[in-house]
Parts: sequence; C-alpha cells; structure tokens
Amino acid sequence: MLEHLADAVLLLHLAVVVFVVGGLGFIVLGNVMRWSAANAPIFRWVHLFAIMVVVVQSWLGVECPLTTLENWLRLRAGGSGYEAGFVQHWVSAVLYYQAPAWVFATVYTVFGATVLASWRAWPPRRPFSMAIGRQVMRFKHQRRHSGP
Repeated sequence: MLEHLADAVLLLHLAVVVFVVGGLGFIVLGNVMRWSAANAPIFRWVHLFAIMVVVVQSWLGVECPLTTLENWLRLRAGGSGYEAGFVQHWVSAVLYYQAPAWVFATVYTVFGATVLASWRAWPPRRPFSMAIGRQVMRFKHQRRHSGP
C-alpha cells in the first residue's frame, strides 16, 4: 500500500515538473498563437509560484517536500529512497550525468528568471470580472458627471 502511495507521489511530482517546464512553453506558444488561456491570471500566478518555490528551495539547499514524502513512503514500505533529489535522480538516470547541486540551482534560477521575463513580455490578462467591474464603474461615473 505504501509503495503505491509513493508511486502516486512520484506521479504528482512528475506532473508538477511537467507543469513548470511545459507551462513556460505554453505561455510562449500561447502568446504566439494568441491563445487567451496562456495569459489566464490563475494559471500565470500558480505557475510563477511553483517555479519560485523550486528556486528558493534550491538556493536554501532544501529537498523538495514531494521527494521527502516519496522517500519516506518507500522506506516505510521496505524499499530504498533516492540518494539525491527527485530531479537530480531522474535527470541522472536519463542522461547518465551527475551534477552538483549548484548546477541545478543555477538552471532553476535561470528558468525562474525566464518565467519572470515572460510576465514582462506577456503580462497576465485582467480577470473578466475585474474588467467588467471597471467598465460598470466608469459608466456610472460618466452618467453622474454628464448632467441631466
């Protein structure tokens, strides 16, 4: 049972990685293709928050909580955990390359800066309700000051 929970955490972790990495691609491609969803405020804020958490964790040398949870579940199930962090473990497995933590911190930081640059290039659009609210307020203001 715990092994299955560890696998679920692994899949969640993979989904977060795909969201962070693929999210930037979606923002860039979406703006080139003029997809409004690419600038949806909730998507953009969650994406920015996710990469900033990764960057801060790497600067502080803190292991990702999902890695910690997965390792704990695997150890409790009688298996073994990772010797390195999630990304380091799987990147090493795929590329057969070991890198010091500072390399990953640098990559995360550059990626985070790129996400921030995307905010300047393509700012999130205003939520629909805020735009409507401002138009209503402007209309009321014009009616009040335009005379009888």
